[in-house]
Amino acid sequence: MELYTDRLLSQFKALADPVRTRVVVLCSVAECSVSELTNVIRQSQPRISQHVKQLCTVGLLERFKDGHFVYYRVPSEDEESHLRRRLLTLLPDDEPEFLKDIDRLRDLRKESGAAAVPVSENDRSLHRALVELTVSRPLGNLLDIGCGQGRILKLLASRAHRAVGVDIDSDARKLARAELFLAGTPNTTLRQGDMDALPFDDAEFDTIILDDVLVNAKDPAASLREAARLLSPGGQLMLLASVGDSNVANLKSEFKAWAAAAKIRLATPRMVPAINPGWLLAVATITDCATVAVKDR
Repeated sequence: MELYTDRLLSQFKALADPVRTRVVVLCSVAECSVSELTNVIRQSQPRISQHVKQLCTVGLLERFKDGHFVYYRVPSEDEESHLRRRLLTLLPDDEPEFLKDIDRLRDLRKESGAAAVPVSENDRSLHRALVELTVSRPLGNLLDIGCGQGRILKLLASRAHRAVGVDIDSDARKLARAELFLAGTPNTTLRQGDMDALPFDDAEFDTIILDDVLVNAKDPAASLREAARLLSPGGQLMLLASVGDSNVANLKSEFKAWAAAAKIRLATPRMVPAINPGWLLAVATITDCATVAVKDR
Protein backbone atom coordinates (compact mmCIF):
# COMPACT_ATOMS: atom_id res chain seq x y z
CA MET A 1 0.00 0.00 0.00
CA GLU A 2 1.03 3.60 -0.52
CA LEU A 3 2.31 5.38 2.57
CA TYR A 4 -0.59 7.83 2.63
CA THR A 5 -3.05 4.90 2.57
CA ASP A 6 -1.34 3.34 5.58
CA ARG A 7 -1.47 6.71 7.30
CA LEU A 8 -5.17 7.09 6.54
CA LEU A 9 -5.95 3.62 7.89
CA SER A 10 -4.07 4.40 11.11
CA GLN A 11 -6.11 7.58 11.47
CA PHE A 12 -9.36 5.68 10.94
CA LYS A 13 -8.30 3.26 13.66
CA ALA A 14 -7.50 6.11 16.03
CA LEU A 15 -10.89 7.69 15.42
CA ALA A 16 -12.65 4.39 16.11
CA ASP A 17 -12.40 5.33 19.79
CA PRO A 18 -15.25 7.78 20.65
CA VAL A 19 -13.16 9.71 23.17
CA ARG A 20 -10.34 10.27 20.68
CA THR A 21 -12.90 11.48 18.13
CA ARG A 22 -14.22 13.99 20.67
CA VAL A 23 -10.67 15.19 21.35
CA VAL A 24 -10.03 15.73 17.63
CA VAL A 25 -13.27 17.69 17.21
CA LEU A 26 -12.39 19.97 20.12
CA CYS A 27 -8.87 20.51 18.80
CA SER A 28 -10.26 21.35 15.36
CA VAL A 29 -12.16 24.36 16.75
CA ALA A 30 -9.54 25.55 19.26
CA GLU A 31 -6.06 24.73 20.49
CA CYS A 32 -6.57 22.91 23.79
CA SER A 33 -4.47 21.90 26.77
CA VAL A 34 -4.75 18.48 28.38
CA SER A 35 -6.23 20.18 31.44
CA GLU A 36 -9.01 21.70 29.32
CA LEU A 37 -9.67 18.41 27.53
CA THR A 38 -9.83 16.66 30.90
CA ASN A 39 -12.38 19.15 32.23
CA VAL A 40 -14.52 19.06 29.10
CA ILE A 41 -14.51 15.32 28.39
CA ARG A 42 -14.48 14.44 32.10
CA GLN A 43 -11.94 11.69 32.02
CA SER A 44 -8.72 11.40 34.00
CA GLN A 45 -5.67 13.34 32.89
CA PRO A 46 -3.54 10.19 32.30
CA ARG A 47 -6.20 8.77 29.96
CA ILE A 48 -6.56 12.02 28.05
CA SER A 49 -2.75 12.28 27.81
CA GLN A 50 -2.63 8.80 26.33
CA HIS A 51 -5.32 9.68 23.79
CA VAL A 52 -3.58 12.86 22.61
CA LYS A 53 -0.26 11.01 22.37
CA GLN A 54 -1.80 8.44 20.03
CA LEU A 55 -3.52 11.12 17.97
CA CYS A 56 -0.20 12.95 17.59
CA THR A 57 1.48 9.71 16.51
CA VAL A 58 -0.95 9.23 13.61
CA GLY A 59 -0.80 12.89 12.61
CA LEU A 60 -4.30 13.97 13.65
CA LEU A 61 -2.97 16.37 16.29
CA GLU A 62 0.16 18.45 16.72
CA ARG A 63 1.73 19.45 20.02
CA PHE A 64 3.32 22.81 20.78
CA LYS A 65 4.55 24.68 23.84
CA ASP A 66 3.30 28.11 24.75
CA GLY A 67 5.34 29.37 27.69
CA HIS A 68 4.86 26.88 30.53
CA PHE A 69 1.86 25.23 28.89
CA VAL A 70 1.42 22.63 26.16
CA TYR A 71 -1.41 22.83 23.65
CA TYR A 72 -2.78 20.51 20.98
CA ARG A 73 -4.55 21.31 17.74
CA VAL A 74 -5.39 19.71 14.40
CA PRO A 75 -2.50 20.61 12.06
CA SER A 76 -3.45 22.89 9.19
CA GLU A 77 -0.18 23.53 7.37
CA ASP A 78 1.52 20.32 6.24
CA GLU A 79 1.54 17.99 3.26
CA GLU A 80 -1.24 15.84 4.75
CA SER A 81 -3.61 18.72 5.55
CA HIS A 82 -5.90 18.13 2.55
CA LEU A 83 -6.25 14.43 3.38
CA ARG A 84 -6.94 15.27 7.02
CA ARG A 85 -9.62 17.79 6.05
CA ARG A 86 -11.36 15.19 3.88
CA LEU A 87 -11.32 12.73 6.75
CA LEU A 88 -12.70 15.22 9.27
CA THR A 89 -15.56 16.21 6.96
CA LEU A 90 -16.94 12.73 7.63
CA LEU A 91 -17.64 13.74 11.22
CA PRO A 92 -21.16 15.22 11.58
CA ASP A 93 -21.33 18.88 12.61
CA ASP A 94 -24.57 18.35 14.49
CA GLU A 95 -23.49 15.39 16.64
CA PRO A 96 -24.97 16.20 20.11
CA GLU A 97 -21.93 14.95 22.01
CA PHE A 98 -19.62 17.17 19.96
CA LEU A 99 -21.85 20.20 20.49
CA LYS A 100 -21.98 19.59 24.25
CA ASP A 101 -18.19 19.39 24.38
CA ILE A 102 -17.81 22.65 22.48
CA ASP A 103 -20.30 24.34 24.81
CA ARG A 104 -18.36 23.08 27.85
CA LEU A 105 -15.13 24.41 26.40
CA ARG A 106 -16.83 27.74 25.72
CA ASP A 107 -18.01 27.93 29.34
CA LEU A 108 -14.54 27.00 30.56
CA ARG A 109 -12.90 29.72 28.48
CA LYS A 110 -15.45 32.28 29.68
CA GLU A 111 -14.58 31.45 33.28
CA SER A 112 -10.83 31.60 32.70
CA GLY A 113 -10.81 34.85 30.71
CA ALA A 114 -10.34 38.21 32.41
CA ALA A 115 -12.59 41.17 31.74
CA ALA A 116 -11.72 42.65 28.38
CA VAL A 117 -10.78 46.33 28.16
CA PRO A 118 -13.51 48.38 26.39
CA VAL A 119 -12.74 49.42 22.83
CA SER A 120 -12.09 53.16 22.55
CA GLU A 121 -13.20 55.36 19.66
CA ASN A 122 -9.55 55.68 18.56
CA ASP A 123 -9.28 51.89 18.44
CA ARG A 124 -12.47 51.72 16.36
CA SER A 125 -10.93 54.19 13.94
CA LEU A 126 -7.83 52.02 13.70
CA HIS A 127 -9.93 48.92 13.05
CA ARG A 128 -11.78 50.71 10.24
CA ALA A 129 -8.45 51.79 8.72
CA LEU A 130 -7.10 48.23 8.84
CA VAL A 131 -10.22 46.83 7.20
CA GLU A 132 -9.98 49.46 4.46
CA LEU A 133 -6.33 48.58 3.84
CA THR A 134 -6.96 44.86 3.62
CA VAL A 135 -10.45 44.50 2.16
CA SER A 136 -9.31 44.58 -1.48
CA ARG A 137 -6.51 42.01 -1.16
CA PRO A 138 -6.28 38.49 0.28
CA LEU A 139 -4.71 38.38 3.74
CA GLY A 140 -3.33 34.87 3.19
CA ASN A 141 -1.31 33.82 6.22
CA LEU A 142 -1.55 36.58 8.82
CA LEU A 143 0.91 37.29 11.64
CA ASP A 144 0.18 39.77 14.44
CA ILE A 145 3.36 40.53 16.40
CA GLY A 146 2.41 41.93 19.80
CA CYS A 147 -1.18 40.68 19.53
CA GLY A 148 -2.10 41.38 23.17
CA GLN A 149 -5.70 40.34 23.83
CA GLY A 150 -6.20 39.43 20.17
CA ARG A 151 -8.40 42.32 19.06
CA ILE A 152 -6.84 42.69 15.61
CA LEU A 153 -6.80 38.92 15.13
CA LYS A 154 -10.53 38.85 15.92
CA LEU A 155 -11.05 41.63 13.39
CA LEU A 156 -9.12 40.06 10.50
CA ALA A 157 -8.84 36.30 11.12
CA SER A 158 -12.06 35.37 9.33
CA ARG A 159 -10.56 36.67 6.06
CA ALA A 160 -7.17 35.02 6.57
CA HIS A 161 -6.15 31.54 5.55
CA ARG A 162 -4.28 31.18 8.84
CA ALA A 163 -3.83 33.73 11.63
CA VAL A 164 -1.01 33.63 14.18
CA GLY A 165 -0.60 35.93 17.17
CA VAL A 166 2.67 36.39 19.06
CA ASP A 167 3.01 38.10 22.43
CA ILE A 168 5.45 37.85 25.34
CA ASP A 169 2.69 38.30 27.95
CA SER A 170 1.28 34.91 28.99
CA ASP A 171 -1.80 36.50 30.59
CA ALA A 172 -2.56 38.37 27.37
CA ARG A 173 -2.22 35.17 25.35
CA LYS A 174 -4.55 33.35 27.76
CA LEU A 175 -7.20 36.02 27.36
CA ALA A 176 -6.67 36.15 23.58
CA ARG A 177 -7.05 32.38 23.34
CA ALA A 178 -10.40 32.58 25.15
CA GLU A 179 -11.60 35.58 23.12
CA LEU A 180 -10.63 34.07 19.76
CA PHE A 181 -12.41 30.80 20.52
CA LEU A 182 -15.53 32.64 21.66
CA ALA A 183 -15.36 34.69 18.45
CA GLY A 184 -15.36 31.50 16.37
CA THR A 185 -11.94 31.74 14.71
CA PRO A 186 -10.63 28.16 14.50
CA ASN A 187 -7.86 29.21 12.09
CA THR A 188 -6.03 31.19 14.78
CA THR A 189 -3.14 30.13 16.97
CA LEU A 190 -1.11 31.93 19.63
CA ARG A 191 2.58 31.67 20.40
CA GLN A 192 5.15 33.05 22.78
CA GLY A 193 8.02 34.63 20.89
CA ASP A 194 10.80 37.18 20.73
CA MET A 195 10.02 39.63 17.93
CA ASP A 196 13.72 39.74 17.04
CA ALA A 197 13.96 35.95 16.60
CA LEU A 198 10.57 34.51 15.71
CA PRO A 199 10.09 30.73 15.31
CA PHE A 200 8.78 30.82 11.75
CA ASP A 201 10.17 30.08 8.30
CA ASP A 202 11.31 32.67 5.77
CA ALA A 203 8.46 34.12 3.67
CA GLU A 204 5.86 32.23 5.70
CA PHE A 205 3.34 35.08 6.00
CA ASP A 206 1.53 37.25 3.48
CA THR A 207 0.37 39.93 5.93
CA ILE A 208 2.35 40.96 9.03
CA ILE A 209 1.34 43.53 11.63
CA LEU A 210 3.86 45.01 14.04
CA ASP A 211 1.28 45.80 16.68
CA ASP A 212 2.53 48.76 18.76
CA VAL A 213 5.84 47.06 19.58
CA LEU A 214 8.52 49.03 17.75
CA VAL A 215 8.61 52.01 20.11
CA ASN A 216 9.64 49.73 22.98
CA ALA A 217 11.96 47.50 20.94
CA LYS A 218 15.66 47.34 21.85
CA ASP A 219 16.53 47.66 18.15
CA PRO A 220 13.50 48.64 16.03
CA ALA A 221 15.42 48.22 12.78
CA ALA A 222 16.36 44.64 13.75
CA SER A 223 12.71 43.92 14.56
CA LEU A 224 11.72 45.25 11.14
CA ARG A 225 14.33 43.10 9.43
CA GLU A 226 13.01 40.04 11.23
CA ALA A 227 9.46 40.86 10.12
CA ALA A 228 10.69 41.36 6.55
CA ARG A 229 12.33 37.93 6.68
CA LEU A 230 8.95 36.35 7.38
CA LEU A 231 7.08 38.27 4.69
CA SER A 232 6.34 36.58 1.37
CA PRO A 233 7.16 38.39 -1.91
CA GLY A 234 4.44 40.93 -2.59
CA GLY A 235 3.23 40.67 1.00
CA GLN A 236 2.14 43.57 3.15
CA LEU A 237 3.78 44.78 6.36
CA MET A 238 1.85 47.15 8.63
CA LEU A 239 3.45 49.20 11.41
CA LEU A 240 1.28 50.46 14.26
CA ALA A 241 2.18 52.74 17.15
CA SER A 242 -0.12 54.30 19.72
CA VAL A 243 0.44 58.03 19.83
CA GLY A 244 -0.41 58.77 23.45
CA ASP A 245 1.67 61.73 24.59
CA SER A 246 4.23 61.22 21.80
CA ASN A 247 5.03 63.95 19.32
CA VAL A 248 3.47 62.71 16.07
CA ALA A 249 6.07 64.39 13.86
CA ASN A 250 8.90 62.79 15.86
CA LEU A 251 7.21 59.42 15.70
CA LYS A 252 6.85 59.69 11.91
CA SER A 253 10.56 60.50 11.67
CA GLU A 254 11.41 57.50 13.81
CA PHE A 255 9.31 55.22 11.58
CA LYS A 256 11.21 56.43 8.53
CA ALA A 257 14.60 56.14 10.21
CA TRP A 258 13.90 52.57 11.37
CA ALA A 259 12.66 51.60 7.90
CA ALA A 260 15.75 53.13 6.28
CA ALA A 261 18.04 51.22 8.65
CA ALA A 262 16.14 48.01 7.85
CA LYS A 263 16.24 48.77 4.09
CA ILE A 264 12.45 48.64 3.81
CA ARG A 265 10.36 50.84 1.51
CA LEU A 266 7.77 52.52 3.71
CA ALA A 267 4.76 54.55 2.60
CA THR A 268 4.14 57.84 4.36
CA PRO A 269 2.80 57.14 7.87
CA ARG A 270 -0.78 58.29 8.43
CA MET A 271 -2.55 59.44 11.58
CA VAL A 272 -5.63 57.52 12.71
CA PRO A 273 -7.99 59.25 13.07
CA ALA A 274 -6.79 62.31 11.18
CA ILE A 275 -7.92 64.70 13.96
CA ASN A 276 -6.82 64.02 17.54
CA PRO A 277 -5.03 60.85 16.45
CA GLY A 278 -4.60 57.86 18.71
CA TRP A 279 -2.52 55.78 16.30
CA LEU A 280 0.16 56.08 13.66
CA LEU A 281 -0.13 53.57 10.81
CA ALA A 282 2.36 52.89 8.02
CA VAL A 283 2.46 50.22 5.31
CA ALA A 284 5.36 48.56 3.51
CA THR A 285 5.06 46.26 0.51
CA ILE A 286 8.29 44.35 0.18
CA THR A 287 9.10 42.87 -3.22
CA ASP A 288 12.90 42.83 -3.23
CA CYS A 289 14.65 43.15 0.13
CA ALA A 290 17.96 43.79 -1.58
CA THR A 291 16.83 47.04 -3.18
CA VAL A 292 14.09 48.46 -1.01
CA ALA A 293 14.49 51.88 0.59
CA VAL A 294 12.37 54.42 2.40
CA LYS A 295 9.89 56.14 0.16
CA ASP A 296 10.15 59.93 0.34
CA ARG A 297 7.14 62.09 1.01
